[in-house]
Amino acid sequence: MGANNGKQYGSEKGSSSISSDISSSTDHTPTKALKNVATTELETSTRTLSTPSPGLILPSKSSSLSSPALSSNGNETNSSSSSSAHTETVAVIHPQPGVHSRSRQSKSHHYAPINLLPDHTLLQIFSHLPTNQLCRCARVCRRWYNLAWDPRLWSTIRLTGELLHADRAIRVLTHRLCQDTPNVCLTLETVVVNGCKRLTDRGLYILAQCCPELRHLEVAGCYNISNDAVFEVVSRCPNLEHLDLSCSKVTCISLTQEASLQLSPMHGQQISVHFLDMTDCFSLEDEGLRTIASHCPRLTHLYLRRCSRLTDEALRHLALHCPSIRELSLSDCRLVGDFGLREVARLEGCLRYLSVAHCTRITDVGVRYVARYCPRLRYLNARGCEGLTDHGLGHLARSCPKLKSLDVGKCPLVSDSGLEQLAMYCQGLRRVSLRACESVTGRGLKALAANCCELQLLNVQDCEVSPEALRFVRRHCRRCVIEHTNPAFY
Repeated sequence: MGANNGKQYGSEKGSSSISSDISSSTDHTPTKALKNVATTELETSTRTLSTPSPGLILPSKSSSLSSPALSSNGNETNSSSSSSAHTETVAVIHPQPGVHSRSRQSKSHHYAPINLLPDHTLLQIFSHLPTNQLCRCARVCRRWYNLAWDPRLWSTIRLTGELLHADRAIRVLTHRLCQDTPNVCLTLETVVVNGCKRLTDRGLYILAQCCPELRHLEVAGCYNISNDAVFEVVSRCPNLEHLDLSCSKVTCISLTQEASLQLSPMHGQQISVHFLDMTDCFSLEDEGLRTIASHCPRLTHLYLRRCSRLTDEALRHLALHCPSIRELSLSDCRLVGDFGLREVARLEGCLRYLSVAHCTRITDVGVRYVARYCPRLRYLNARGCEGLTDHGLGHLARSCPKLKSLDVGKCPLVSDSGLEQLAMYCQGLRRVSLRACESVTGRGLKALAANCCELQLLNVQDCEVSPEALRFVRRHCRRCVIEHTNPAFY
């Protein structure tokens, strides 16, 4: 009698209450029973319609309440039990709510007010839930299960957490989403797995094979992915437009050899990516950027911050193959100089945003090229370009009258004369940073304030300006936020 009761209890626990298989080096509880339960549950899932468990979530080092997991906005937290720094949560599959929970549902949920809501209202509520919470809702009852897995709710998947088994999570979720259309998930368009250090090529191969409609992919901070996996994704996902590879070891983007052979000569080896972020890809070199440019001619936004191996030669290929670039960041690419900016200037009327912060080889010569051929420039960040003077600033002001934002902080040769030319020709300026510009005084600030009434932000930290000049700015630009280090101004 007692043994039978024990077996029945173990069976119910395995089918309904296990949400995840947690393994910890500091856990002293028996593990053999848990393994049997997990095995039984996985076998059950192969015979019944199943749902990924919210146990895909990983607790943080101190408390699970502060660790984001499978979420759509990155702000959701896991409300499961706390764990140590070595705790790890593994994805398991749970069967569809069935017979074991019917009697309990009829007693506790049948008359719940939320059950009176129509399906379309619940769908609207579910549409605002993160991925992990959708998985939890799918385990409440049969009705919620069917609603939570409505394809319209699964256009986006977000995974976060350094300890998350990202490969396994992607496999489980895509497997469930492919049940209505075997081996193909037509609804999934956005996948964000930023900071998932355990993501490998295996996870990207799954996305490439199962998600042909993928349009947006972010794998920032995922160090274990290689060029081959990225090649597979861009080759199998022809609609991919947004790709974030920042802080990775990727050095090139190209089509696979198989995909290249399938393309007709007229089509060419083109990738449809418009937005590419390769910030902190320290291994990226000129040859890699040349290949990227030749395969991604539709690029409009390209961010190469701190790609320290790039030189002026790489920018020549960029201007040649990608004429539609609107935003380009070369911040901290210290080998880029005036010749590189001359190549960038070939983008002409398309370029709106340019950042060359801390590119110490850039002088007035390079800025003059950009000013002459890119008259529609709206944003320029030249912070730390110590070779920039009032002469270059004057060319910029006269040739780019629609300039909205300018950062020339830490440019010691910029003075009041350059600011007066800016105030005369660029009266639509909204954001100006003059931080640590030693030659700037109150005269230049007054000229800006008197002519640029739309000014919203002025940074004059570490500048020798008087409180009277700052008060003048505040009187003439009432919406302007003034960032300063003058204790006499308040």
